[in-house]
Amino acid sequence: MVFSATLASVEFITNRARKKTLGLSAKEYTKITGTIASVRRHRHAEGDIGEGTEGSARSARENRSKSYNEPSFIAETSFVRAPLNSRVSSVSAVPKAKGKAKQQESLDRVPLEVQEALILEDLLYVLMGIEGTYVTFHPDYSPEDDDPLQGIRFVVAPSLDTSLRDLVERILPLGTYYTAISSFIELRSHLDFGLVNHALCAAIREMLKDYQTLLSQLEHAFNSSPDFSLQKLWFYVHPTIHTLSLIYQLVLELSIADDASNESESSESPSTSDAEEEARNEALGLGGAKLKAVLSEINKNGMDVTGGSGIAVKGGEVITIIYERMQNMSGDPTANTLYGTLLRAAGKPYVTMLRVWITTGRLDDPYEELLLKESKFINRGILEMDYTDEYWERRYTLRDGSTLGSPSKRQQAGVPPPRTVGGRLPGGACVPPLLEGWKHKILLAGKYLNVIRECGIEVTHSHAQLDGEDLSMDDEKFYKFLEDAYSHANRTLLQLLLRDQQLIPRLRSLKRYFFLSQSSFLTHFLDLSAPELRKPSKAVSIVKLQSLLDLALNTDASGEDVLYREDVKVKMAESGLYDFLLKVVSVSGVFGKEEGEHDAGHGHEEHKKEKEKDEKKGMIAIDALALDYAVKFPLSLVISRKTILRYQLLFRFLLHLKHVEQSLSAMWIEQKTIPWRQPLPRHPDFNRWRLRVCLLRARMLSFVQQILAFTTFEVLEPNWRALELKLDKVTTVDQLLRDHVDFLDTCLKECMLTSSKLLKAYSRLIVTCSTFALYTASFTKSANQAFAAVETPEGDTGMAKRWDILSKFETNFNHWFQSISNLIFIDCFVTCGTSPKLCIR
Repeated sequence: MVFSATLASVEFITNRARKKTLGLSAKEYTKITGTIASVRRHRHAEGDIGEGTEGSARSARENRSKSYNEPSFIAETSFVRAPLNSRVSSVSAVPKAKGKAKQQESLDRVPLEVQEALILEDLLYVLMGIEGTYVTFHPDYSPEDDDPLQGIRFVVAPSLDTSLRDLVERILPLGTYYTAISSFIELRSHLDFGLVNHALCAAIREMLKDYQTLLSQLEHAFNSSPDFSLQKLWFYVHPTIHTLSLIYQLVLELSIADDASNESESSESPSTSDAEEEARNEALGLGGAKLKAVLSEINKNGMDVTGGSGIAVKGGEVITIIYERMQNMSGDPTANTLYGTLLRAAGKPYVTMLRVWITTGRLDDPYEELLLKESKFINRGILEMDYTDEYWERRYTLRDGSTLGSPSKRQQAGVPPPRTVGGRLPGGACVPPLLEGWKHKILLAGKYLNVIRECGIEVTHSHAQLDGEDLSMDDEKFYKFLEDAYSHANRTLLQLLLRDQQLIPRLRSLKRYFFLSQSSFLTHFLDLSAPELRKPSKAVSIVKLQSLLDLALNTDASGEDVLYREDVKVKMAESGLYDFLLKVVSVSGVFGKEEGEHDAGHGHEEHKKEKEKDEKKGMIAIDALALDYAVKFPLSLVISRKTILRYQLLFRFLLHLKHVEQSLSAMWIEQKTIPWRQPLPRHPDFNRWRLRVCLLRARMLSFVQQILAFTTFEVLEPNWRALELKLDKVTTVDQLLRDHVDFLDTCLKECMLTSSKLLKAYSRLIVTCSTFALYTASFTKSANQAFAAVETPEGDTGMAKRWDILSKFETNFNHWFQSISNLIFIDCFVTCGTSPKLCIR
């Protein structure tokens, strides 16, 4: 350090002066050591300075004698043993008004060597921020109005000889630097500024101790060496000026960022902030207790929801400012060494908190300084009812709002706005540049261990050998430690999920139940519960259906899923499958929004009227039937409510197809009876109608079977095999979660359940088929009536009505079938990028 070099130089010169005096007599030694004191007394001698100076010297002596008579200084009146006593009166006095000049002795008629001695004495006080006799505070200085972090400016008496003035003015900035740095240390040592600021202040305080030691040695040289001059003082303090100026510039940058945040906070009007707050809350859909919890969490983090940041410069922002200054001044060896030392010292508590997080999963951040934050109102209990995965996504997050899917910083609720000066995010939201590439691994490492801790498992880590070692952000060992901790946490949680919690068997059981891989249990269940499923959904007995489901599942006593059958539950949905899917797609929810959807205004109104009509009529139980799956933590992270919802949508879709297939198959069995097989030669029109009914039923059954086969064998099975291959090679927990959700989203998309246009045509066609199956009894009754009417003299008079009903079914089926064919063809053409002639899929 520069301070150490300067101290060594002063000690060497002082020792050399002492060695020179060893060969002198006692009389000569006394004469030399008394030179400065005699010069000092010379300014008070009557007749040497002149008539005008005589009165000033006398008044100065009287003032000094008065200060010596103060009770605090009765025990020590010696100027040599307590040199600050002569200055305390001027420091402790009431500050002078701004702009008033202080009365000084004129130096016009004082000899040059006396002026140098007087200025040397003043400078030793000024270098400690104390006003001297001839070097005083700037006339514009006011303790009440001026910012102490800007430092106190000093001016030298105008009557000082010009040959001395240049050197004095070069030394004066040291007093400004010292007072500003001392004020910064005093201010930033308060608890509210956090551990990083405390560590920075401690490091700067240690540097100031070296500076104060230098001053004490300079004062000793001034009192004991007759050769000590202003030139020597400049020689000793010259390197120190550069060092303190670097600290002073850092202090100014930290204080400017603080002032900017306070100004932006105070400049915002309450009415504007209230309006913005209401608009933001309405857009977020927050209300009631949840709104209060979110706002309390945001306020706790020190952020004003109006958009004005009231966060002090602390934590990661302090480290970032120091690092940026070190990078910008990398060509200056002194600056590089100084800022590197401060960076390591200030980053020590930051690194300590990070080590606790990535090795134990505990976030110990009392002053909100880390790049991580915790939303305590989100706990694992909400996993049983949460359809947004808030626990995993929002329990622990990065303060800058970035995610793995969106690495860049983005403005969102809970993320403070950037600083007006510098454009950095404030406080802990500012990620130190050295950790920018590691922030996601830091977040995930702690999240993984936190999940393990939530399971009641003691978290152990294999980095005990580094516990007693100080790591810093500019040390390669620290980043190797981060990588090892992340790998350990990820490997431990993966092992917990895949081996201890049997995740893959769980997923296989979900596939069997929700994808109808065990269709025998579903057929048995539908047969057993057919009378109950024909009731309205609100009147059905869930307990009875659950008993019948358990009975159907337990028909195979040796299945692989025997351990998980109790987790399957019967549930009644509150809305129809296609209504729910259209609603999700239209609001750009889980599956996204189709382009051009906003143009279908008339279609939305028509759909709304039909929905209101259906709600009045009510759904039957078979249309509202769904399965639910109970899973405990930590498997609920993977098999969350969000993923179970996707399984339920696919199950309801397959169940609807299966039910329509069974209904059409039952219609085919019904149409094998005599009224459908025995020809009527005298009624060819009836024969044609009967043939058209059977043909339409066959077309519908073929369509439903083709869709069911395509969904099962072309979509679900291949995607499941691809998921199993990915699970065998999975290396991270986040990859596991992402692969599982991607598998379900792919299945929904390829089953044509995510396009609003396809979904609308698809639902209409399936509903047409199911409604046609409901007319089985009506068609058989019409056939029997036709057979009976042929024998009567009037003949069959109901054929027109029969043709009218049949033509409506044919028209609907042909229209929506053609619509689906066109949409699928266009979608395939856009996806494959081939010409219509070559696009055959």
